[in-house]
Amino acid sequence: MDINNKAKSSTQSGNGSKYRFIYFSELVKRPICVGKIKNRIGKLTDIVFSVKDPYPEAVGIYIEYGWGKPTVFIPWERVIKIEDDALFVQPPGNGEVYPPFVDQTGWILLDKHLMGRTIVDIDDRRVEVVNDIHLIEVRNKLLLVHVDISFNGFLRRIGLGKFHLIKDDFISWKYVQPLSVEDVIATDKVSLSVTRKDMVELPSEDLADILEELPGDEQQALFSALDSEKAAETLAEAEPRAQRQIIANLRKERARNIFSEMSIPQLAGLFAVLPHDNVTQFMQLLDKDQYKRVQSILSKREATANSIMSHDFITVPKEVTVAKVIEKIRHSELEPHNISYIYVINEDDQTLLGVVDLREMLLTADNKTLGEIMVSPVITAEDDDVQDDLAEIFAKYHYEMIPVVDARDHILGVIHYNDIMKGIETRVKL
Repeated sequence: MDINNKAKSSTQSGNGSKYRFIYFSELVKRPICVGKIKNRIGKLTDIVFSVKDPYPEAVGIYIEYGWGKPTVFIPWERVIKIEDDALFVQPPGNGEVYPPFVDQTGWILLDKHLMGRTIVDIDDRRVEVVNDIHLIEVRNKLLLVHVDISFNGFLRRIGLGKFHLIKDDFISWKYVQPLSVEDVIATDKVSLSVTRKDMVELPSEDLADILEELPGDEQQALFSALDSEKAAETLAEAEPRAQRQIIANLRKERARNIFSEMSIPQLAGLFAVLPHDNVTQFMQLLDKDQYKRVQSILSKREATANSIMSHDFITVPKEVTVAKVIEKIRHSELEPHNISYIYVINEDDQTLLGVVDLREMLLTADNKTLGEIMVSPVITAEDDDVQDDLAEIFAKYHYEMIPVVDARDHILGVIHYNDIMKGIETRVKL
């Protein structure tokens, strides 16, 4: 089961049965009523789950009255329904009262043992915090399917759930190791069944966030596990403080390999936040072309499009068919982010005529020419445009990359969105 970003408390149908997604934070302190809304016996304090495969299952409701009064445990089979204003339960059998809560092996309490806990990987490195818990109600059962580590979850925890600021960020329970109550109380942590190998397969943005949270030794240990390409991507995404910490401990050969995988804007952005001694040391590891272009950016008040553009892009004459372009892409060995767009040129004078989105091209008949499906005119940047000019273009048109042209509309290179819009500062900071 792979469930992501569902509407809260939504009811849906699948395979003939209805199911509903609920956030735990929305249930806490909800009134508990016996049969009718007027027969209120307290508020929900916690929900007790039994750890089992594939997902933990609710075994009961926990109510704590406080002020020395006893706790109450209501078995889940006596829960009639969950409404927006209350949880309705059946009265205890034979005129008795509900019993006090008594812990059992394999049981966990969501609020007491999961909410707010630090999540760590199996090497005991910090990852995130459990801000909420995502539940599914199906066939009279309540199952725990995800922990929510997003800021939205935090807002729900403090009663501000109406402010849905970002996308929810779930970790499936299948990656969370079952914990006994004793383990949780002793460690104050929730473990992930994710190895370091799994960690390095995370998106570079997520890895950068993780590195920023780790202390020095752990930060270096995780970064050292990344190959050069992944390390370059992650280093470029990290905040300046983390960049300085990581770069200060890199061996020269390791640094050289990482720098070879970085774009000129990424290198300029990195060196712009490093201390002067580090810049002098690491600039010597660049090849001649890298050194010249990075030095040019760092020595100017404003970097121009010509100094930060990439030369990795694809151009084709307008008469070329879709089938031939696809074949050219397959043999280009370019990275995926460099082929988002195909630029159409006039074969006679090499001027830029139009652009074709790769996704649209893949849905077009093979015998169509790019001249037939291209979009024209093309939004372009001029080679002397500065970073602020480029940022305005990206903000207005939301393209992944923009071609750079000279005065005669010859394409010179391309500027990538990430190189301009992700906070790379190219002003001198030495």
